Amino acid sequence: MTKRIPRLGAVALIGLAMSAPAIAAAQKGAPPAALSMDIMHIQVILDHLGFSPGVIDGKPGQSLKLALRGFQSARGLSETGDMDRPTMAALANWRSIRPLRTLVVTQADAAGPFVGPLPDDMAEQAKLPTLGYADLSEKLAEKFHTTPATLAALNGGRFRPAAGAKLRFPNVLPQSRSYPEKLDANWRQTLSDLNVDARSPVAARIVVDKSEGALKVYDEDDRLVAQFPATMGSEHDPLPLGGWTIKGAAYNPPFHYNPALFWDADSNEGKARLPPGPNGPVGVVWLDISKEHYGIHGTPNPEKIGRTESHGCIRLTNWDAARLSLMVKPGTPALFRE
Repeated sequence: MTKRIPRLGAVALIGLAMSAPAIAAAQKGAPPAALSMDIMHIQVILDHLGFSPGVIDGKPGQSLKLALRGFQSARGLSETGDMDRPTMAALANWRSIRPLRTLVVTQADAAGPFVGPLPDDMAEQAKLPTLGYADLSEKLAEKFHTTPATLAALNGGRFRPAAGAKLRFPNVLPQSRSYPEKLDANWRQTLSDLNVDARSPVAARIVVDKSEGALKVYDEDDRLVAQFPATMGSEHDPLPLGGWTIKGAAYNPPFHYNPALFWDADSNEGKARLPPGPNGPVGVVWLDISKEHYGIHGTPNPEKIGRTESHGCIRLTNWDAARLSLMVKPGTPALFRE
């Protein structure tokens, strides 16, 4: 008789079938041979709950561990950052949120405008009408909180995005798109385009934690209600530690490039006003803080969040920055700490 080998780990508790070797590899941080639908399911659930794993790609990594620690902290669990049994049992409450949705690419998505690869030179960027997406593949990837490579993998290498194409995407569709009417119509459209849920907790304060590489949102009862992976500061432009406040928000902002403010700028470059767009230096939103020249903003490179340095500001994925903008208001305290 063949001895039955029990499945290790607890991913099966959310209704999946992750193998013991895959769980072991994931716990050690080793990349799986291919995209894991089990890990993608966990990432999708965490994304819905406001504990962002950053880019949803079906792979383990530091952003997923960070999201798990945030979820564990909010639920009173041991903050292991692992897919352990108590954590999977807690996530099982949201097992009905399936990892994928099959959707038809709309004419609106395919309409663009698309600008192709952006020039490196700031003066050349300033000549463009928008710092928009390079192509439809990049736009759809950002809309569904993932990467073009992941979309290709989900669609069996037959990723041919075009209006009318039926494709599989990570299931990040929000439960509500009823954004506040006081917001500009163009910004409400951006929120919808990024699949940002209109149902967001109200931030009583936020904490930017350098040691964890995370921006944390606390409610009036001092409960952790959301968390986002962040890039913050560098050797040349350290994170401005201390207590600050949110002053306001600029939605889909242009970017006023001043080389004097950037240690790595070319001395021959001049000032430039770059047009708005998701691929601009600050992405789709700038949340101004009470420290001059510093803010919380989006990025043109979501896959690099937590893996590169910034010029002192706090950088989030565009969808996370947009979601945060619904949680804060002028006067919201912001503590930046080591």
